[in-house]
Amino acid sequence: MLDNEEMEMADMKTEKSLLDDMLSEENLSRAYQQVVRNKGAEGVDGMKYTELKDYLIEHGEEIKEQIRNLKYKPSPVRRVEIPKENGKKRKLGIPTVADRVIQQAIVQVITPLFEPQFSETSYGFRPGRSCEMAIIKALEYFNDGYDWIVDIDLQAFFDNVNQDKLIGIIRRTIKDGRVVSLIRKYLVSGVMINGVVQPTKVGTPQGGNLSPLLSNIMLNELDKELEKRGLRFVRYADDCLIMVRSEKAANHVMQTVTRYIENKLGLIVNAEKSKVARPRDIKYLGFGFYSKKGMWRPKPHLKSVQKFKSKLKDITSRSNAMSISEKITKLNQVIRGWINYFRIADMKGLMKEIGEHLRHRMRMCIWKYWKNPKTKYKALRKLGISEYEAYMVANTRRGYYWTASTIILHMAISNKRLKQKGLASPLDHYQKVHTVI
Repeated sequence: MLDNEEMEMADMKTEKSLLDDMLSEENLSRAYQQVVRNKGAEGVDGMKYTELKDYLIEHGEEIKEQIRNLKYKPSPVRRVEIPKENGKKRKLGIPTVADRVIQQAIVQVITPLFEPQFSETSYGFRPGRSCEMAIIKALEYFNDGYDWIVDIDLQAFFDNVNQDKLIGIIRRTIKDGRVVSLIRKYLVSGVMINGVVQPTKVGTPQGGNLSPLLSNIMLNELDKELEKRGLRFVRYADDCLIMVRSEKAANHVMQTVTRYIENKLGLIVNAEKSKVARPRDIKYLGFGFYSKKGMWRPKPHLKSVQKFKSKLKDITSRSNAMSISEKITKLNQVIRGWINYFRIADMKGLMKEIGEHLRHRMRMCIWKYWKNPKTKYKALRKLGISEYEAYMVANTRRGYYWTASTIILHMAISNKRLKQKGLASPLDHYQKVHTVI
């Protein structure tokens, strides 16, 4: 019986063009440009993306030859942990910049082979698809009467992928054994933690260019099973909602689909986080849902709003050393980015409230920036405040919050003046980009 590497070598005889396409100058150039655009942190070798060009000029041909001869050995990924909303940490694996180029080159040539196989209601990490489209499709199902939801949580999906199952699925489509071999090498390349390389016998490191596509290839098996059963669902990466018409049907689907995921795909369902629920009781891709006139509508979930407010608070904190102009620039980036993401949500009232609070906090920042009473007095007078009022406010012993609430400061640092300084209005931007669905 042939082992995995012998099978992959045998496949080389039947199809050689895919690796050639991957290593073509045009494909590698596109991959390099994408990696540079993405920037990103250094891998275990410490090489920055700005150093990549010179490295590839010197070593590019050698790397290509090693790949052709099945002798290329990827570097282990560098372990990075980022905080999650629940207080836990998400484990990321950062490949070297050179490995990111190779992974991206693989992605570019195999994506067209797998894309036609993927489900219409799979939206994550796919060209021309987005979170917004997933939310719109979910709402369509809700409002068609499929408003009992099976919310299945896959426990540490990227860490628990069965590599042999994944490679088996890949081999159905990719017949060039050298490409399959290279993908396998990235799966088992290991992870460096505190200077020690640990093996990666399961999982696909989250953080690499390949991982999103590999996750879709694996979970497409689930999509096809749900389609075969005639179920309505939306999936974004490992976040999947299945929609049915009744609680009884939802409980049945929860049981049978859980069995399929664990027995057939070798993945782990988090029983504590998985649930049968109605739209108002779930958080999906940062969105919550509410009913209005018998129709389900989208809104930012309370946790998403709290996280947004917390970020604005951090930027406008009196202890934040950024200048006023730097704060405004950062605030505008955060405000516009957040609103653009939630543009289909109903949140006019929320944006009005946040805008008022934000301008109040900016008045606090400016008041602190003026520092001593003499500077405050001069600034107030320059902004049209009378001598007496300017003197009284400049010399108050009240705190920043109270002072920022006074009529005098509202007159001096008016909404109009804050706008002239460049501060974006959350409500104005929302009304500009809001898309009615």
